Amino acid sequence: MRVMCLNGWGGKLADALIPYLAAERPDVLCPQEVVETPGAVKPWLEYRDGAHVLDQRANLFAEVAAALPDHVAVFCPAAEGVLWDGAEPVASRWGLATFVHRSLPVIGQVQGFVHKEYSAEGYGAHPRSRCAHGVRVWVRALGMAVSVLHMHGLRDLAGKGDTPERRAQAGRLAAMAEVLARPGEPLVVCGDFNVGPESETFGVLGALGLADLVTAGGWAGTRTAEYAKPGKFADYMLVNDAVPLGSFEVAAAPVVSDHCPLVLEIGPVSSSSGAG
Repeated sequence: MRVMCLNGWGGKLADALIPYLAAERPDVLCPQEVVETPGAVKPWLEYRDGAHVLDQRANLFAEVAAALPDHVAVFCPAAEGVLWDGAEPVASRWGLATFVHRSLPVIGQVQGFVHKEYSAEGYGAHPRSRCAHGVRVWVRALGMAVSVLHMHGLRDLAGKGDTPERRAQAGRLAAMAEVLARPGEPLVVCGDFNVGPESETFGVLGALGLADLVTAGGWAGTRTAEYAKPGKFADYMLVNDAVPLGSFEVAAAPVVSDHCPLVLEIGPVSSSSGAG
């Protein structure tokens, strides 16, 4: 069973991202920064936040779903705001998604907000609303249920240090994990946490028996060359002792975002994905 976690950067590199996902076909895909704009006429729109301007793939969620036709797709919006087609505003939704191969029955789910609540009247002031979603699936090849939960952590303009909001965020994520997974079962918690590797977030999650694979593996960071700012850690994947580890990788190539995909193989390493 292969699990992939990736901040999709709103599909800015969609021409590379979509073929990559179609080829890799992870059994469970957990992307953050996913865009859904059902009324869009053009494939590309523009996100504007002051001086920060970013191309966005208008219907990234639908395009990823089309690239993974054998997966069940769930979109979890965090906010509804405006993207731009030149001078024309276009209503759009932004959040995260989960894609699960149909060979893996979904026997439990959890969805909620780790910071604020759904913003239906614009993206709002920073730090903005952030959500999380998890699935509990039955993996026949392993003879057990496995839970996978991911979030997109809040972005603080002051940086990635600990704040009261981030402490509360970690507690909410931990509470969701406890609802989703049964005691003693394999649990994976991942996402773009938007914190440094020294964050107290890991102590909160560690109380659930979760340990991070990125820092434990000695990886140098999780950002690609598309990210020019200092601080190369943002994305993490934590597992408990019940997870039968096959392999783990912070995939540096190909570059499909300003974040690297995190790829976990659970159980014996298989030659192909999509088989459960």
